[in-house]
Amino acid sequence: MSMDGLELTSANGLTYPCGEPPEVGTVKEVADGVFWVRMPLPFALKWINLWLLRDGDGWVIVDTGVATEESRLHWRTIFDSVLDGLPVKRVMITHMHPDHIGLAGWITRKFGAALWISRLEYLTCRTLVADTGREAPEDGVRFYRAAGWDEDALDTYRIRFGGFGKAVSRLPDSYQRMADGDRIEIGGRDWQVVTGCGHSPEHVCLYQPDLKVLISGDQVLPRISSNVSVFPTEPNGDPMTDWINSCHKLKQVIAEDVLVLPAHNEPFYGLHKRLDDLIDNHETALARLADWLATPRRVIDCFSPLFKRPIGGEVLGMATGEAIAHLNCLLARGKAAVDRRPDGTLLYRQAG
Repeated sequence: MSMDGLELTSANGLTYPCGEPPEVGTVKEVADGVFWVRMPLPFALKWINLWLLRDGDGWVIVDTGVATEESRLHWRTIFDSVLDGLPVKRVMITHMHPDHIGLAGWITRKFGAALWISRLEYLTCRTLVADTGREAPEDGVRFYRAAGWDEDALDTYRIRFGGFGKAVSRLPDSYQRMADGDRIEIGGRDWQVVTGCGHSPEHVCLYQPDLKVLISGDQVLPRISSNVSVFPTEPNGDPMTDWINSCHKLKQVIAEDVLVLPAHNEPFYGLHKRLDDLIDNHETALARLADWLATPRRVIDCFSPLFKRPIGGEVLGMATGEAIAHLNCLLARGKAAVDRRPDGTLLYRQAG
């Protein structure tokens, strides 16, 4: 299941200069030495954008797609038809979700390439992969029961728990760390690492100011708002504050006139406007939710002021995580309070 796309948002004011996306198994040059690759996904968003960077006597891949045989087939076609016999020297990963890191292990082993990734993304991915085959933890069951899930939904959680690792090929046992502010030479140009968090722990964006290009991963998307969720492992976390702060940071660090290469939808111009829209979108949602809490509510009662689509089935987990992220942000701001019923269900209300 996708980690993105619950909140459909406006793309007004953005421009999309790159035309039609490349067909699968082909590439499209969008800047000097920067090539657009598109791979299918076996869930809601359908497609992901990946990037090939020419690097002297080899290539760099930024993000890999999910670990399916279909994606491997398309990569093999690209390896044979595009790389001119040159090796992949580095695989760089923006963040640890399976549609981005799924084939990293396969490609690094195939070419003897190094995996470049931020520390928190690597370690978090290793932790989640280690859950494969485990029974659902009682902490998780309590977390979702406290949010208002019924027994059928909890049974579905138990059945699906541990599925993350099925979409990720075996990771390398070592990696090269990317950290905020690093400058990495690729193809004779320095690319700057700019990290953000909220959607994932330490998401990497890659910024090349001379080319005026930003590989944004899921940190900035033109048509949808990336999912920002609280999970059972850190029930009191505040990723929404992290996300909003990261949007402000990117606006300060990165020029307005860059071509943004996102993981989903099309490359676009209008970075600062899009960041403003993302911030305003969540601040407006937080204000709606604060008003909604004039009557005490369970987490699952908070979907309607946040989302523009009915919630259930496949998206219940994402919607619950994102609702809690908004609620925890209001708690941190002193705008909400929470009480626990005798049955363990949490009720959120306006503070005071």
